Amino acid sequence: MKIAFVASEVFPYAKAGGLADVAGALPKELAKLGHDVKVFMPKYYQVNEYEYDLHYDRYIGEMPVRIGGHIQNTHVFHGYMPDSDVDIYFIHNPHYFHRPQIYTNDWDEDERFILFQKGVIEALQRMHWAPDIIHCNDWQTALIPLFIKDNYSWDKLFENTATLLTIHNIGYQGRFSPETLGRAEINGRYFYPGGPVEMDGGVNFLKAGIFFADMLNTVSPTYAKELLTPEFGAGLENYLRQRQNDFVGILNGVDYSIWNPETDKHIPYHYSIKNTSNKIKNKEFLLKQFNIKFNPDIPLIGIVSRLVAQKGFDIIADAINDLMSLKAQWIILGSGEQRYEDLFNTMAKYFPDKVGVYIGYNNELAHLIEAGADIFLMPSHYEPCGLNQIYSLKYGTVPVVRKTGGLADTVQDWNEYNAYGLDIGNGFSFYEYSGSALLHSVLRAINDFHNKPVWKKIQYNGMIKDYSWHHSAQEYNALYQRTYRK
Repeated sequence: MKIAFVASEVFPYAKAGGLADVAGALPKELAKLGHDVKVFMPKYYQVNEYEYDLHYDRYIGEMPVRIGGHIQNTHVFHGYMPDSDVDIYFIHNPHYFHRPQIYTNDWDEDERFILFQKGVIEALQRMHWAPDIIHCNDWQTALIPLFIKDNYSWDKLFENTATLLTIHNIGYQGRFSPETLGRAEINGRYFYPGGPVEMDGGVNFLKAGIFFADMLNTVSPTYAKELLTPEFGAGLENYLRQRQNDFVGILNGVDYSIWNPETDKHIPYHYSIKNTSNKIKNKEFLLKQFNIKFNPDIPLIGIVSRLVAQKGFDIIADAINDLMSLKAQWIILGSGEQRYEDLFNTMAKYFPDKVGVYIGYNNELAHLIEAGADIFLMPSHYEPCGLNQIYSLKYGTVPVVRKTGGLADTVQDWNEYNAYGLDIGNGFSFYEYSGSALLHSVLRAINDFHNKPVWKKIQYNGMIKDYSWHHSAQEYNALYQRTYRK
């Protein structure tokens, strides 16, 4: 099949979250299955054409893209994704995309991604390439199904093109004022109370995608079920229920060529499921970076995350005094809300012998924490898929998570399964979203850390799991076939 994979961020070119990891890995796996895949993303200021050997596409040339009746001259750069022959195209418009961050709160954020989406369609037209599937990802691409069915319905190039929309995080919907309707040149007949593009008096990109995409999916089976409920649906649950027969959950995969303790270029000591002896050397090396004394009998708890309430930091804050009283060490990497950054900086100040904090982004340190920590804490309020808990399983770093979304699909609680006589547990989890439930699960993990035969078994159960993209790509392959038939 011919697949146009459209995303607002793609690793390694630009990344703000897990979407970039998906967009950087899934297209290459699809190509291995024999699909003709072309990836499209904006050419942000951060994307260096020299570093990635990108070239101005003279065949496509200049594209006059119309935004609200005004022409924005736009261009395309072309390259190949790393370690593959998958084409990647960058929609280039410095006025919209040469900014300090890839996402902004600027007044024209809607225009930026209207231009991107129209630019993708215009580029396909100039390439004379008719995709069987346009795979859209999140709100930044969710108008494409509407554009294909309405604005560009005159072009027979797309008469056999089907659209799939993947919801990576329903908390981000692309909600704008009614004026966006004119900027996107969306037909007014779609804008009325409760209509396909209207929500709370404004325009909602993601809602439009839910209405107009031929098929919908999200990034884990449990999250797909959760999105049909008021607690997790963020106001869109009723519309998703209307499309329930066209909505599936496919667990994200991970790229084991990057996240693998046997080959990880960011860690000093490699190890494997057959011989984990070097893992403790990574722990000692990690603690040394923060001037914390190494003790093999004290568990090290790692956190790599955005420091926001969605990731569970409100309940960590609720339990912080009890957590700090535990005989455990902590390394925290991330940035986010000021109150949580201040909280951890304060803990590092008062407990320098047990708490290390790095505020910001550091890819090498993220790998080192996965390799060096004994326990990985991820108590999210909601988590569409989650990748760090999957990385942790591979690295023998036992996850403690809240049972939600992809965390529920990948982490099996050791004690819960033991109660049924099964020793297949690979971590610890809890249902109730509270500091006390979190604390209890951390205590269970620490207790079993000191029972070495049990701990080795839990680690083994995690490391043996295979969450590679190969399996997920097979499921997307089936979904593409279903989408095209529909």
